[in-house]
Order: sequence, then C-alpha cells, then structure tokens
Amino acid sequence: MARIFSEAVAGFRRAPLLTGLSVLMVALAFLVLALFGLVAHNLQAAVSQLEERVEVVVYLREDARPAEVSAALEALRTMPGVEGVRHVTKDEALERALRELPEIAEVSSDLEVNPFPASLEVRFQAGRRDTETVKRVAEAAASLPGVEEVRYGREWVERLFFLRRVAGLAALVLGVSFGAVAALIMATAIRLAVLARRDEIYVMQLVGARDAYIRSPFLLEGAVVGTAGALLALGLSWGLYVGLSRFLFRLEWLPAVWSLGGVLAGALFGLLASALALQRQLRRL
Repeated sequence: MARIFSEAVAGFRRAPLLTGLSVLMVALAFLVLALFGLVAHNLQAAVSQLEERVEVVVYLREDARPAEVSAALEALRTMPGVEGVRHVTKDEALERALRELPEIAEVSSDLEVNPFPASLEVRFQAGRRDTETVKRVAEAAASLPGVEEVRYGREWVERLFFLRRVAGLAALVLGVSFGAVAALIMATAIRLAVLARRDEIYVMQLVGARDAYIRSPFLLEGAVVGTAGALLALGLSWGLYVGLSRFLFRLEWLPAVWSLGGVLAGALFGLLASALALQRQLRRL
C-alpha cells in the first residue's frame, strides 16, 4: 500500500498540469450535476410545500347539532390518510377573515350577524395527499349529517399532482442526460492522464511488471482525481448557492446524503474510468 501511494504521489508530481486539468474537468462534470441537483431539490421542496396546503374544508349547516359535529369529527379523524381535523367555529372564522382580509374589517361594523359558517378543516398525512385520497375523504365528508358543503379545490389539487409528475419526469430525463455528459467528461480526463504516461507503462511492462502492479497507482490516482473534482464542484456549487440565496431568492442546500454521495461517486467513477482506460492501453502495448 505504501508503494502504491508513493507511486501515485510521484505521478502527480511528474504531471501537475495534467493532473490539475483532469481535476478541473471532473469538477466541471460534477458541477453540472450539482447544479441540476440543487434545482431538482428546490423544485421538489416547493412542490412539497404546496402539498402541505392541501386540505378538505367541510362547511357545517347553521342548524347542525353538537352531536352531529362530534360524530363528523370522529368519522373524519378515523379515515385512512387523515392526519388531523380542526373544528373552526363561526367566531373563529370571522376573526380569521378580519385578520386576512382587510376589506372585511372595513364593513365588519355594519354586520348584524356573522355570515361565516363553522367548518371542519381536514389535514392529510405526508405521502397521502394524493388526488384519490383527497377525493375519497371529500366524498365521504359530504354524506355526513350536519354537513352543508365540502370544498377542496379539485382542479388545483389535480394540477398540483400533475406538476409533481411532470417535475419528476423532467428530473429523471435531465438527470440521465447530465449524468451521461459528466461521465464522458470524466472518462476523457482520466484517459488523457493515462495516455500521457503510456511510455512509463510500456517501460514497466518491459521489465516484467504484472498488470496488477501497473494498475494500482493509476487506480489510486483516478480515485483521488475523482474525489478532488467532486469536492471542488461541491465548493463551487456552494458558492453559487450562497450568492443566489443572498441576492436573488432563498434556496435550500442539498441534503447531506446527496453531497456525501456525490463525493463517493467521484471517487468511484475516477477509479472505474482509470481501470477502463488502463485496460485499453495495456491491450495496445
């Protein structure tokens, strides 16, 4: 292991410019992936925030008895996918309207009666805010005694989940495309590094070195180049993230698992790219 490490370090010293260019090319490839991941993650976060607002509002009749309200509350709370149900009284509905709609406050003094009905607000569990679950709960709520009307913005909910499907498909297509471009860039960088030292490989073969002995330092170099490139790309994308968040709009940084996975992927890809390039070179010599 000490020999492999020393040979890899010697290789970096013999061709520092080529090593630096390889790291930059790998960093460029991973920067493309990191920026795509940043966009995809924030798009997913935005859609998730919209999903959290999905709810069913069950408006109660004016003459609904307390027993009917209690029965409706219990029935809704036990439905699959429901996280919780909140009873909003008429007074609470009026207070909310005065707080959220300033124009209501201007005419509130002229109101002789409270025009806002009591309601039940149904919230859904994470991962269960799909169109089918929302529609099923809304239809069940409409048949409960004491219920006047049920609303959940059907068209808005359907468009939201259509947007989620489109975003997921776009993320898959773009991710595969950018991944292919990144793979080509990294493979080219590693192959250039191997080709630049083909004479060294040839000499080692002439003196009887086995292929495994020849490969080891190059594989370590590939892993180091891949790791360094991934770390550089991560640092550059962090700088862009901070700049955008500070001067344009607030973003969420990539999850730690994604960042760690990117660095490990850089090391693995550098290792595999070196192995493939070496295999071709050894066959030609």
